[in-house]
Amino acid sequence: MTGPVAVAEIVRSGIVEGHHYGSVVALRADGTVEWSVGDATSPVLPRSSNKPIQALAMVEHGLDLPPELLALACASHSGETHHLEGARRILISAGLDESALQTPPDWPLDEAARESMLRAGGEKSSLTMNCSGKHAAMLATCAHNGWDTTTYLDPEHPLQVAIKATFERTTGETAQVAVDGCGAPLLSTSLVGLARAFSRLAVATDGPERRIAEAIRAHPEYVSGTTRDERTLLTAMPGSIGKAGAESCYAVALADGRAFALKTDDGGARARPVVMAAALERSGVTSEDWVDAEAVRKTGEHVLLGGGKPVGEIRACF
Repeated sequence: MTGPVAVAEIVRSGIVEGHHYGSVVALRADGTVEWSVGDATSPVLPRSSNKPIQALAMVEHGLDLPPELLALACASHSGETHHLEGARRILISAGLDESALQTPPDWPLDEAARESMLRAGGEKSSLTMNCSGKHAAMLATCAHNGWDTTTYLDPEHPLQVAIKATFERTTGETAQVAVDGCGAPLLSTSLVGLARAFSRLAVATDGPERRIAEAIRAHPEYVSGTTRDERTLLTAMPGSIGKAGAESCYAVALADGRAFALKTDDGGARARPVVMAAALERSGVTSEDWVDAEAVRKTGEHVLLGGGKPVGEIRACF
């Protein structure tokens, strides 16, 4: 079996000083593999790349939110004002408040939002933790179904059982259960399975799948943040959906069903957008007239500094 391969190289002053190893897969619109590098068929933990599929299960079980809040249910948000207000709105709709969240207290991901909180004397909170939108949506789904809201993270809770069933149906693979950084059950799949799930969301013409895809398309700033590379990429490719995850996982699907998934073996987040931009270029996406090719390429630029000046880059090498 092929293992992870070098997918990005660290180049400083013209010298390759290291590599990021990983795996990438590209699916055609019909779901077959167009190409892959590394190991695209062994189980991985996609971390927050799973969130749109988790949100799909919630909608299938009665979660009814306006599009921007449904996008937030899919989010690893930056902790900007609209994210925090949105999470509160989800909780209020379920008759709950922030005390119901079981996300571990954390600072906002967005540097400006974090600095603003620190200057104001704020503290880490469950609301500002980047998964609070997903957790608020989980709680709202429980409230809708009359399920216990204090044990919603238990893998045997009806909510988590329902999510696992939807996840396995959508990826087409049997999932192993782990624990994510936010405390919620984390489900495994291969990169092929992850790309397949995103493709199915992207091509849906009705039902809960369509609602998830349309929410992500309409509100990418809720899925990540106003300054994040994921938002820039989706804006550059109208009709696309995507979600990044911790440990450098990333899945993107185009409106026609073509899909891409990747993971770097060392979890180096800096390589994630570099590799995705290269994958899209390898499949010819950046040459299509509906795509802002320059914006896509810029998401894949990672400049290395020396003495505060550019001296190198991280670049794809697969």
